[in-house]
Amino acid sequence: MPVVTKILGALHRASSIDEPSAPVTTTTVQEKNIDPASIESTAGTQEGDGVQQEPPSEGLQRGVREAEALALTWSRGTLIAVFCNIWMIYLVDAFQESTLDNLVDFITSDFSAQSLLNVIYVVGYSTSAAVFIPLSKIMDVWGRANGFLFMAFFCTLGLVLMACSTNISVFCAAYTANMDLSLHYKVFYSIGFSGITYCVDVITADSSKLRNRGLAYAFTSSPYIITAFAGPKVAEEFNYDISWEWAFGCWSIIFPFAAAPLYFTLRHNLGKAKKNGLLVNEKSGRTLIQSIWYYAIEFDTVGVFLFTAGLIIFLIPFDIASSAPNGWATGYIIAMIVVGFVLLILFGTYEWKVAPKPMFDFRFLSDRTVVAACLLDVTYQVSYYCWDNYFTSFLIVVNDLTITTAGYVNNTFDVVSGVLLLFVGWLIRRTGRFKWLLYIAVPLYIFAQGLMIYFRRPNQSVGYLVMCQIFISIGGSVFIIIEQLAILAAVDHQHVAAALALLNVVGGVGGALGGAISGAIWSNTYGGALYSYLPESQKGNYSALYDDINAQISFPTGSPTRLAIQEAYGYGQTRMLAAGTGVMGLSLIWIFFFRDINVGKVAQVKGTVF
Repeated sequence: MPVVTKILGALHRASSIDEPSAPVTTTTVQEKNIDPASIESTAGTQEGDGVQQEPPSEGLQRGVREAEALALTWSRGTLIAVFCNIWMIYLVDAFQESTLDNLVDFITSDFSAQSLLNVIYVVGYSTSAAVFIPLSKIMDVWGRANGFLFMAFFCTLGLVLMACSTNISVFCAAYTANMDLSLHYKVFYSIGFSGITYCVDVITADSSKLRNRGLAYAFTSSPYIITAFAGPKVAEEFNYDISWEWAFGCWSIIFPFAAAPLYFTLRHNLGKAKKNGLLVNEKSGRTLIQSIWYYAIEFDTVGVFLFTAGLIIFLIPFDIASSAPNGWATGYIIAMIVVGFVLLILFGTYEWKVAPKPMFDFRFLSDRTVVAACLLDVTYQVSYYCWDNYFTSFLIVVNDLTITTAGYVNNTFDVVSGVLLLFVGWLIRRTGRFKWLLYIAVPLYIFAQGLMIYFRRPNQSVGYLVMCQIFISIGGSVFIIIEQLAILAAVDHQHVAAALALLNVVGGVGGALGGAISGAIWSNTYGGALYSYLPESQKGNYSALYDDINAQISFPTGSPTRLAIQEAYGYGQTRMLAAGTGVMGLSLIWIFFFRDINVGKVAQVKGTVF
């Protein structure tokens, strides 16, 4: 573990180096119309090995004050322990995510519902997208520790429900709400793990200087290097030798133990901060009814409902229209599109004109760096999920790979990004600049995805697919971390959680749109091509071959039926990739919107931080 050792050593050294002291104001960068790049670094005055004498900045919300009090209270050793805890949470998260990604085709096939794969993803992205803004308010109003605990509960419950799934309805309820079946289920897994990742990203931002933040994010996400290899192998063992139910059951036991240390570390140091006089208990004086009304306003309950319902209802028809009685002319398909669109219009109007506490701080939208980061993220997410959801299926069916080997190929991004981002984070720390990297990363990504159009078809070498994946990984991993860094560089500490929430919202919407496009292309290309290519003797088995990957791979490689299935996969995949590449071309415009901010001169946090 030489890389981990070096990073921990860097954490120890960096946390002991304070930047020049300067007064910290509570007025936002946007309110003063000051370019963040012109602001000098600030930090608290450190005495001893942890306790800071300077109190948290005034005028901040409770959660942000708590975050500053933590950094002013804990020692260097505690800071290192916090980063180690975050690393462990990412390890468990990445492990279970890799397990799910490699098993979901077989799970949906067990329920004869592989064609619903995109429905699961679309609603998962849609509903989780609506969670980030309320969650950012929980983190700001109730505190980082409470927000983290809330999401940890959802993660564990979602894993338990998936382990107990007896049909596709229960499985989708655990993963997300299944619109094709009903809207009676709550969202657990998708919200939980999207939320827990967001929470630790906010805590990482609270605990690191902006110039080091790229390196901090690279370190905390480095467990993907491990799970890229371990996850597919574990998934295959569970699928064939144990059961996919236990693949989730085991993580429902492990995850709470992985998450608990970070929560208790935060709570313990909050207690120390109160003891040292850096925090005081606040009494609201509100009655129960007044409190309910207060938090309903604070968390913008009406806006959340309109946004979530509108996005889900609008996107789902793109996935289920092909199976409707009259296709796109079916009454409920038309009704869902119209109702979803109207709800989204009502959401925008409500947020703009009516909402007492809107989901978005509209001042963000006037900053071109914020706009650019969001546009680049939504473009990337739409482009990526146009083709990725069925990539593992393609590798297993067309290239005749095992679950393990297909997982290795699909996880190329995790391996490359895990190593590369440490170097990228170091480059940003040394130069203070990030925009120049976009001029390399974005064109490389588009070029590699375009190459995939040619190689993602039958009778092509897996080696060429891996080559394209490596190029995609180099480009994609660089601009993903730059999106986070850029949007954080454009705001102050008070708005860190909101800025990351905004980025995650547009990313979630992009993932949902990409999944919807992917589902529409899949159902309108793969299905027709499969029926056309199948031998006459197998046309009666069309439904089973369309919805069950186990049935697809049951035919020997080289047999007429297997060749027909492979040709149908290639026909659908090339069109998915073409759509994704076309969308990604827009990102060449967005990179010019970014300001060339010197992150080494932007003050955002103080205290004992990395």
